[in-house]
Amino acid sequence: MLENIPCQSVMIELLGQSLFEVWQKLCSTIDEKYEMERLWNTGGKNWTYEYKYCKGGKTLCCLYAKRNCVGFMIIFGKDERTKFEEIRDILSTVVCRKYDEAKTYHDGKWVMFEPTNTAEFDDYIKLLAIKRKPNRK
Repeated sequence: MLENIPCQSVMIELLGQSLFEVWQKLCSTIDEKYEMERLWNTGGKNWTYEYKYCKGGKTLCCLYAKRNCVGFMIIFGKDERTKFEEIRDILSTVVCRKYDEAKTYHDGKWVMFEPTNTAEFDDYIKLLAIKRKPNRK
């Protein structure tokens, strides 16, 4: 867990104004659908910050931030990959391509999106619903 949670000005300096707005919109889009714990952490060797959505010890998704870049990761387990295939035809080509290119590890398929706008957010919510049904109306 991160001791000093980055303030808005730190995030704007890191991401730039337009990507900070994408970050904020993605967070609010998730917050509208899900009541979750939200945890800040260091971003490991590749990212500056990690912002994790989880409940009951299970991670829904993570947002990542580094200089001029936002990351949005969902890890799909075996059953969730089957569910992805069932809805593939209603998802955008971009989202399907990212999914197909993602590496599959022993604990799941790690799909990292790097949104620069809000165009794919509807698809992201469909992907999150594979992992967990929204718990807000």
